[in-house]
Amino acid sequence: MIFETHAHYDDDRFAEDRDEILKSLPEAGIGIVINSGASVESTRDTVELAKKYEHVYAAVGVHPSEIDELDEVFFDWMREQASWEKTVAIGEIGLDYYWDKEPEVQERQRYWFGRQIELARETGLPIIVHSRDAAADTMQVMKEHHAEEIPGVIHCYSYSKEMALEFIKMGYYIGVGGVVTFKNAKKLIETVEAIPLTRILLETDCPYMAPEPYRGKRNSSLYLPYVVERIAEIKGVSIEEVERVTENNARTLFSKVK
Repeated sequence: MIFETHAHYDDDRFAEDRDEILKSLPEAGIGIVINSGASVESTRDTVELAKKYEHVYAAVGVHPSEIDELDEVFFDWMREQASWEKTVAIGEIGLDYYWDKEPEVQERQRYWFGRQIELARETGLPIIVHSRDAAADTMQVMKEHHAEEIPGVIHCYSYSKEMALEFIKMGYYIGVGGVVTFKNAKKLIETVEAIPLTRILLETDCPYMAPEPYRGKRNSSLYLPYVVERIAEIKGVSIEEVERVTENNARTLFSKVK
């Protein structure tokens, strides 16, 4: 069975066929889906999706590019949701300097990243980390908050194999999605070669980052077999082995999933 560790089915691009796709996933071999919050609104919608579908679980958190919406009232709401049986992580949280270049904005990102790491510590949940063009600061904030004491995953990994090994030393998993199928994905392919299969999680980040041959189109968990196949090729193991090990990895990290 394939365990999808990062999706955004609350996105408007699924407005017309969301129910159809989500209901079809178990028969297609996608047994579990973690839908990840990003904005305040999407996090609320994520919880509602997890209430509606048995195989969908929720991660609650605010993406670094959405922190202007985040306040103490919503932070308290996330704390309350963390105790619900189907809330399995705090995420996605982190830093994104690709869009936000201003020092004061980046400082606010670091502040709320740290606060949400501490929320995970308080509630006993793992974290789902988004990091884009911010490798050094991501590592710094995580070390400042002793994130090695909190389990988690570096979602949609895009840095070097050396940095991946540093995150793994801290106890983290590496999220691998459709990009690994791209011909120009040299860094990610090198990372997958270098790290143990026991530290890889499968994800789509759908509706974004569709694998070949669907690159540029709307992504969904139904395309995860392409990711599995490519990882199996890179690691020199069977497709069944990739599915088995990555499912075990996901169940270990997201231990509230039944």
